[in-house]
Amino acid sequence: MKINKNIFTTVVLTIFIGASSFAQDKLWTLEECVNYALENNITVRKGTNVLLSNEQDVIETKGNFLPTVSANASQSLNLGNQEIFQGQFVDRTSHSTNLGININQTIFNGFRNTNLYKQAQLNLELNQMELDRIRDDISLNVVNAYLNVLFNKENLEIAKAQVAFSKEQLEQVNKLVDAGVQAKANTYDAIATLSKDEQNLTIAENNYDLALLSLSQLLQLPYEGFQVAIEEVESPSAALMYNDVKPILEYAYENRPEVKVAEKNIEGSLLSTELAKSGFLPRVSFGYGFGSNVFFSNLTQDEETFFNQLNDQKSHNFQLSVAVPIFSGYDNKTNVAKTKIQQENSLLDLEQTKLNLESNIQRAFTDAKAAFKTYEASKKSLEAQEMSFQNAQERYNLGALNAFDLEQTRIQLVNAQSNLTNSKYDFVFKTKVLDFYLGKSLVD
Repeated sequence: MKINKNIFTTVVLTIFIGASSFAQDKLWTLEECVNYALENNITVRKGTNVLLSNEQDVIETKGNFLPTVSANASQSLNLGNQEIFQGQFVDRTSHSTNLGININQTIFNGFRNTNLYKQAQLNLELNQMELDRIRDDISLNVVNAYLNVLFNKENLEIAKAQVAFSKEQLEQVNKLVDAGVQAKANTYDAIATLSKDEQNLTIAENNYDLALLSLSQLLQLPYEGFQVAIEEVESPSAALMYNDVKPILEYAYENRPEVKVAEKNIEGSLLSTELAKSGFLPRVSFGYGFGSNVFFSNLTQDEETFFNQLNDQKSHNFQLSVAVPIFSGYDNKTNVAKTKIQQENSLLDLEQTKLNLESNIQRAFTDAKAAFKTYEASKKSLEAQEMSFQNAQERYNLGALNAFDLEQTRIQLVNAQSNLTNSKYDFVFKTKVLDFYLGKSLVD
């Protein structure tokens, strides 16, 4: 038994360590990040619970069309003196049993039950659309955070390359100084350049870590060991650019959840008005009751048995009730007036939603066009700076250019590289925003 227990412990520890290593070594892809967020985000989970509650509301309002059924039973015992005739008291003990069942059915209540059922269904649809909107927003935020990680990763690689280049440059300067071709001061300049590049590398590493931290917090995952897969981001091209904003606007007006929510709110305000109007209409209900009772007393000896009495004293009760509202202290009138005001506000909300949507899409479209132009300009600038730096380096090696001028050219090259990276990811995200409004997948 001791050997088996040790083997079992070893196996468990091995599995646990292996699982921990897997969790730390896992590289999260963009699709995995988005799917995980949609499944585990607290806001999404709460929204799902709201839908479950709405489904129960629908079931409850369905029940309003059904009759209510209740059963009752009572048993009473009376002890003590009771006046049988005037001035004549006897010691009386009596038992009384009452059994019954009641059924009540609403026949007409101003279509209130019908409208309540429609309202419950509408609330379910509305909250489903609101959950879709929340899921869309979360997806877009995750994509933005993921692209920010890739952006900072690319900047980190540029910083590493600059450090490696500065180290090579320092070695080359030392050789030239040792050969007497350059002055000793150039060595100090090269060391200073390397120190500055190492500082920039530290900043780039910190920015990359912060980007990972932001993404892990958005996913509500532990930051320790969290890493993402470095996916290839397609370089901006004219093929990725939208030429016309109208198709995006038309699709958004018809399909975006925020527009549908605003439209459903209009339907809801109309139902609220119908519910308020029901206060002016009569209410008709029907009731039926069936019961029996049993009575025993110590003063009589010839009473029937329990079940015989129960059978002999059966009774039926039928009731039809009609309530006609005459005056409600202006409650019904003011309720209808308020719901009509809400209708007007719902129409204004829909108009405002469409205006906001149009403004956001127009801005995103303009930003994407500007980002593409910026990328094209940055690409040309980088090509020019690479040629300029190559030329400067050749002149420096020949002694025709000093270290300060070479460093200035290199700084311009680094800035051009950073600008290109920044403009690339800026364009990619802005096209993702347009894809978002056009209903396309954000993880393709």
